[in-house]
Order: sequence, then C-alpha cells, then structure tokens
Amino acid sequence: MSLHDDAVLVLKGYEGQEELRGLYLDHLSAHPDGMWKSCHAGHLTASALVIDPSRGRVLLTLHRKLRMWLQMGGHCEPGDATLADAALREALEESGVGGLTLLPGGPVTLDRHPIPAPCHWHLDVQYAALAPADAVEAISDESLDLRWFRYDEVADVADASVVRLLEAARARL
Repeated sequence: MSLHDDAVLVLKGYEGQEELRGLYLDHLSAHPDGMWKSCHAGHLTASALVIDPSRGRVLLTLHRKLRMWLQMGGHCEPGDATLADAALREALEESGVGGLTLLPGGPVTLDRHPIPAPCHWHLDVQYAALAPADAVEAISDESLDLRWFRYDEVADVADASVVRLLEAARARL
C-alpha cells in the first residue's frame, strides 16, 4: 500500500472536523502527488505532540524558520510507510526522545495552514506521542530550542493550533 493510499484510509476513518477532512480527501483525490513537498498546490504533513501525561507537560520545539513554539512534525518522506510512521519519525528526529509511542486511535486533529510560495498549504495530520517516564530531549538542527511546558503554559507560548492539539490529546487520554 502506498503512503497516499494509507493517508486516504486514515482520513476516511478519522472522526471529527468533517469539512476539513473532506478538503484533505478532495486534495488527495485531485493530486496523486499530494503527499509530497513537490506538490505546489499543497501537501500533507505529519506531526506529533510529545506529551508526558504523568507530569502534565508537553515538549515543544522553537522552530528554526518560523520562530514559533510548535509540536514536532514535517514533510513525509519516501521511506515512510504510513502517516503514523511519518509522525513518529518526525517526533523522534526533532525531539531526540527515544521510546516514543503514538497515542492509540489515530490522528488527534487536522490543521490546514498557509505556507510561503512556491507551495501554498500544509495539510497537517496531527498525532500525539507519549514520552517515556525517563524522557531526555536533544535539540536537532531544525530547532532553536526544545522545552517542556506544563499544560497550562502552552496557550501563553504557542498558537491556537497547538492549543487545539493539546486539548484534543488530553481529551483522548
């Protein structure tokens, strides 16, 4: 099964955000290359909020280009068999935290946001990754900083999409 086919199945099974889910499915139907950065009409991305429920905190990255506190995530790569694989790979690469596991139940939220040309849109499929109790983070080249934030601190440092992701992840926990 291709990554494109996996994304269609994941999105068909995703409950909630019906209008946005439909937009993602329409995009994939119209764009066989809609999983890849080379699709200038927009492309799916995969991200994961690294969460430590035992301590009531999340790990955010200060994105090098955007200079915003965000969840870990990015572009799908040819070696990714599934969207979940892409999200987990991105979370590991950007956080340095070994032993991450995705929160069961598939994606937590969807978020569509504009990006600079030549592409126009990221259609992000957002997961939550559970950190082990002994999690130790390590900054990657893609980050200016990594920091753990208590749940109640996230709204003060991150944008509304990260707050929505956190709320949805906590509701699923």
